[in-house]
Amino acid sequence: MNFNIITDSTSDITQVDAREKNIQVVPLRILFEDGEYHDGVNITAEEFYTKLETAKVLPQTSQPSPEDFVKIFESAKSKDEPVLVITLSSSLSGTYQSATIAKDICEYEKVYLVDSQTVTLGLKVLVDYAVSLRNSGKSIEEVFEILEKEKHNIRIFAAVDTLEYLKKGGRLSSTAALAGTLLNLKPIVKVEGGSVSMAAKARGTNNSYSKIKALVEEAGGIDESKPYTLGYTGAKTALNQFIGFIEKTYKLKDCPISAIGSTVGVHAGPGACGLAFFIKTKN
Repeated sequence: MNFNIITDSTSDITQVDAREKNIQVVPLRILFEDGEYHDGVNITAEEFYTKLETAKVLPQTSQPSPEDFVKIFESAKSKDEPVLVITLSSSLSGTYQSATIAKDICEYEKVYLVDSQTVTLGLKVLVDYAVSLRNSGKSIEEVFEILEKEKHNIRIFAAVDTLEYLKKGGRLSSTAALAGTLLNLKPIVKVEGGSVSMAAKARGTNNSYSKIKALVEEAGGIDESKPYTLGYTGAKTALNQFIGFIEKTYKLKDCPISAIGSTVGVHAGPGACGLAFFIKTKN
């Protein structure tokens, strides 16, 4: 049985890609000094980083309202169509809560809510996995059950190019940022268990890639039978060296690539490169 798949814009799935995948993306709001933007609708990832680099104050993100989801759920209810909603981690945003409230307002039991416990590239691979499962003929109940299990096996590792935005966001002191810049330190950020944290530090770009390789191996390796993706912040050219490293290390050809949006990008700044994947598990 076919069913609707809904996610939010922190998945970094563009509106064009969403139409191709036959899914719907609910945008978060981005608040810059000059006004409010709808993520992926009237501001692209590239435009976001252009504005970020000149912003005096870091922008804020705002979750979709329950009403944003109510419109979707009411439409599905009128057609008796099941809905699978996959949101970014509830520990990072109230988006999941907004969807939960909307379900209660609509009193529609055929809405299935998945708190992905991840964000950005990790949310994207989980949504892509849901799409592939739907396309294979699985029911919404089956897909929901699989996602609830597999979401815990997603890992994201990203090398941050500059410490400036970690400092601006209060995640790093000015003294530590200055020292790190002088030493050419590249923090490795990870997303696991619903939160974003520091996984390691490396001196220089090449060493940061080696750290990522070690972290991937420590996590259990990449399950190539499930979706995976590379991602970048800012200009895509920053990803070229990382692509070469990934293809050489893991023999992954034609790896999907995504522009990382505002949720992580506001803290990482431009020039970051990352990888999201499902870890290998024992059956």
